[in-house]
Amino acid sequence: MTAGLTKPLLSARQIVQMNVGFLGLQFSFGLQQSNMSPIYSYLGAEEAALPLLYLAGPVTGLLVQPIVGAMSDRTLSRFGRRTPYFLIGAVLCSLSLLAMPYSAALWMAASLLWILDAANNITMEPYRAYVSDRLDESQHPQGFLTQSAFTGLAQTLSYLAPSILVWLGMSRDAVDGNNIPVITKISFLVGAVLSLATILYSVLKVRELPLSEAQIAAIRAQRHGVGATLKEIKDAIVEMPRAMRQLALMKLFQWYAMVCYWQYIVHAIARSVFDTTDTSSAGFREAVLVNGQAGGFYNLVACVAAFAMVPFTRRYGAKHVHALCLTLAGIGMMAIPGIHDRWWLFVPMIGVGLGWGSIMGNPYVMLARSIPPARTGVYMGIFNMFIVIPMLIQSFTLPLYYHALLGGDARNVIVLAGALLIAAAVATLFVKVPEHAPEST
Repeated sequence: MTAGLTKPLLSARQIVQMNVGFLGLQFSFGLQQSNMSPIYSYLGAEEAALPLLYLAGPVTGLLVQPIVGAMSDRTLSRFGRRTPYFLIGAVLCSLSLLAMPYSAALWMAASLLWILDAANNITMEPYRAYVSDRLDESQHPQGFLTQSAFTGLAQTLSYLAPSILVWLGMSRDAVDGNNIPVITKISFLVGAVLSLATILYSVLKVRELPLSEAQIAAIRAQRHGVGATLKEIKDAIVEMPRAMRQLALMKLFQWYAMVCYWQYIVHAIARSVFDTTDTSSAGFREAVLVNGQAGGFYNLVACVAAFAMVPFTRRYGAKHVHALCLTLAGIGMMAIPGIHDRWWLFVPMIGVGLGWGSIMGNPYVMLARSIPPARTGVYMGIFNMFIVIPMLIQSFTLPLYYHALLGGDARNVIVLAGALLIAAAVATLFVKVPEHAPEST
């Protein structure tokens, strides 16, 4: 498919329907972001070891997404190119979410996270490629920022799920024999249902565009199999467009920062607001709930901001909007450790929400204009390497200086995350985004 081929325009309702599946997918990610550090801590993990326990996400992303992206470019099935991967990933994700809160030991929780992240990664990049496939270039900002909005909504709900259960009358202190709260178990059950149900809704409501005879012939003419897939990934990396290469530095700072934030924000709040480092204390459990409420708020901001950003992205360009939002998020994060009242935490979360809303949409707007449409799947998968490689670097490097440079204090990790987001904003300004996607080769 060439950049010049016009695709039928979808209504705003159809664009929303095709992205509903992101609600379940991102609810799962939100449960991880808000609950995995506490679950690991309940099971006896040390703070400095948390990055190593998060290796599942970046490693599975590095291995799975480029391969699945390349395979989906070459897939011919009665259901479409991308849909089979949505469904396989959704089923595996649901099963993993059901089992996660029943982990009896640290190794069990870590192992289930590997399966869960692999499942999410099977779904993620084909889903982003599906949006790029289905929408005309003029609707890319609306499509990707609608995904970002569903990310914000889903993670708002996932972060708030334990607090909602407490507000409905359940005890925050009711725990099982492994010290995992009952409200956490129920939240993961909800995530398992949403993961499968929302994906099914999207693929049934807005089906993939049928391929032309020429496109089918081109796919059949390509070599298939593992060797061909790996060669396609290698060739795509060698031929990577200039703008995509420039995005790599921004992504390095951006994702190193975000994973620092997710891993240590609960422990930072426990110290600054509740003056505790005891993970078995009521104060720590309250910090988990406060983080869920603050996280729910910043994700709600992200949801609203994603829709509000569409006209600004069209007018000023995704690059400038993204740089501004990252700067506001960085300032917000750097302010968090100095706050000692739980309610004041919601002020910097406005900046964090603007940054998160932009992160899940604007980089993909820039990417979609930088890559040939026929190779969208493989390049979306490779683009994910720009997420997981910074995460891998963070997992191996942060434990080395957590005590020596950061004083063994989670609050300092949050300040570091804020500074890195500002560095990412500066790097964004140096990206040269083309006016239109290049012709397919």
